[in-house]
Amino acid sequence: MFNPKQKSEEVNTSSSITILSADASIHGNIECAGDIRIDGKLIGNLHCQSKIIIGPKGLIEGDVSGNNADIMGIVKGKITMNGQLNLQGKAIVTGDIQTSKLQIESTVCFNGKCHMGANVVELKNNELSSAVNE
Repeated sequence: MFNPKQKSEEVNTSSSITILSADASIHGNIECAGDIRIDGKLIGNLHCQSKIIIGPKGLIEGDVSGNNADIMGIVKGKITMNGQLNLQGKAIVTGDIQTSKLQIESTVCFNGKCHMGANVVELKNNELSSAVNE
């Protein structure tokens, strides 16, 4: 009826959450498979295969890429999302955005170019694959 082996496999495949607290600062790139929340300062690029949350006091000086993101803090760099990008609260984004779906609240400050739609993200991913293969 109940297989203990199956339960332990489910626990091992659960996604993890990485948190950079408000008093932390990292100089370098971050890559993660699970969700990540940035409340501190990151000087470098962030690539996440899951959900990205940048809190109201979070600051990233570098490119951000992933599946989905909620940004309430500051990003100075290019943002590329395969899914939905939500700019909320008093977020400040200085850089170009490339995403399938975009939601921006009226209190957000965004300076840059925006390309959106599922086909835009697919084309960009194909360009990256071609460049790597050359």
